[in-house]
Amino acid sequence: MSNILVIEDDDIMLKAIRNILRKDGHEVLTAKDGKEAFEKLDNEQYDVVITDLMMPYANGLEVVSRLRANTEKRHVGIIVCSSVGNEETITEAFRLGADDYLKKPIMAGELMIRIRKLLANRSSNLKLVTKKK
Repeated sequence: MSNILVIEDDDIMLKAIRNILRKDGHEVLTAKDGKEAFEKLDNEQYDVVITDLMMPYANGLEVVSRLRANTEKRHVGIIVCSSVGNEETITEAFRLGADDYLKKPIMAGELMIRIRKLLANRSSNLKLVTKKK
């Protein structure tokens, strides 16, 4: 199906999200902090990145900002997942280019619906861009 990078410093949450996505047929790679995430983002192509906000080395907002600034990676869907639920943080994530925001704890069904919707929207947008050329 799709190639997804999950960036999460909590081992239990990381394994839970990875298992949910793999059961749905996705290829899942993981990173436990911002430094490892940047290395993987530099060396692989992803359809979707799911990132926590509060992590060592670089936070999720930095991940969003860096992805959107890179013309080769700008197309990647980004979902921010966090227990931080204040309006300022959520607004900043969207302002920087996040496509969606999920509050922890994450429900498996909701995550899968949002992933499928994001992938469908990205696919539709890519087809429109290709047709225009």
